[in-house]
Amino acid sequence: MTPATATAYTGQDAPHMGWLSRSEAWLDSKGKGAWIAAMVLGFVFFWPVGLALLAYMIWSKRMFSKSCRRHGRHNEMRRAGYAAMKNSGNTAFDAYKADTLRRLEEEQEQFEAFLERLREAKDKAEFDQFMDDRAKRREENVREDEDA
Repeated sequence: MTPATATAYTGQDAPHMGWLSRSEAWLDSKGKGAWIAAMVLGFVFFWPVGLALLAYMIWSKRMFSKSCRRHGRHNEMRRAGYAAMKNSGNTAFDAYKADTLRRLEEEQEQFEAFLERLREAKDKAEFDQFMDDRAKRREENVREDEDA
């Protein structure tokens, strides 16, 4: 959930959501600090609640993410990806969508191959520069030894 949808779900306007979902959305809208405060209060008042919150925060990756709000957006993007893979019921549109996805996958593979060639070219150029510098140093050392 984004912060806007999280705050929309926190009040009476979301009767289809349970109190746990509304609580999660409210904590997400407040950020990681609210999750940590809830966990600490859980440990203070009844330690299994604090332990359960800690386990949930670790399991849902809220503990280690930069922001709880980002986690909610990630879930929305994942849900949107699943929805995009479902059939719409319209065979013409589904064929168009399958063709477009296939074409995009091909373009992605071509782009990844291009990036790999760029990396290889950069690596080769850096290695060639290293070898040239090494050869120059060796020549300079040989000249110094001859002069001495």
